[in-house]
Order: sequence, then structure tokens, then C-alpha cells
Amino acid sequence: MGSWIDAGRLEMIEEPGARGFELPGTEGVPFFIVRKQGRVHAYRNRCPHTGAPLEWQPHQFLDMDNGFIQCAMHGALFRVATGLCVRGPCVNQSLQPLPVEVEDGRVRVDIAALSAAP
Repeated sequence: MGSWIDAGRLEMIEEPGARGFELPGTEGVPFFIVRKQGRVHAYRNRCPHTGAPLEWQPHQFLDMDNGFIQCAMHGALFRVATGLCVRGPCVNQSLQPLPVEVEDGRVRVDIAALSAAP
């Protein structure tokens, strides 16, 4: 059983693009949502290598070409659809995915995993 929260309207997230969140009920643990090629993915905002947040500016999680999620600290690249690291010091490690769904134009994320230890 999950802990689903409303993260807002889908149109808040550019296509392609991403948006970071730290909402009430998330135990102060940030997460982000990526929208690309008509699909939506959510991940804990935490690099598996350093534990640092990924964005280099607010809501800037993607590389310059919007092809990959990029860690600002060391440039690691992660696949948008899976969170798998394909370049950098954490190759073959993954971002922590969160269940996400879009219903009636609103994005909902299951934040139950955010309260678990990383």
C-alpha cells in the first residue's frame, strides 16, 4: 500500500524537462519528476555515488541535450526511463525510482519509499 501525493498539473513540467519537489509528507526528502517523449518518471533526488542532490540549478536535472539525467557534482549520466547510470563513477548503479501516474492531467507520486533508508 502506497502513500500517493498530488504533485500538481502535468503541464508544470516541460516536455522534455524535469521539476524538483520537496513536499509536505515526504519526510523532507526531495524527489524529481522527468517528462520526456510523452512519459513521466519520478526518482529520489539523490546520486547513488555521493548521496548529493542531482540538480545544478533549481529544476535542472537533464543534460544540455535533454537526453539524460545528469549529476551536477560529477557529471554522471542516467537513463531517463530507468534511472540506470551509463557514464560516471556510479556506472551500473541506479537512481531510486518512485511509482508515478498521471490522472486527469495531474501527476501523482507514491512517496512511501522516501521514508525508507537510502
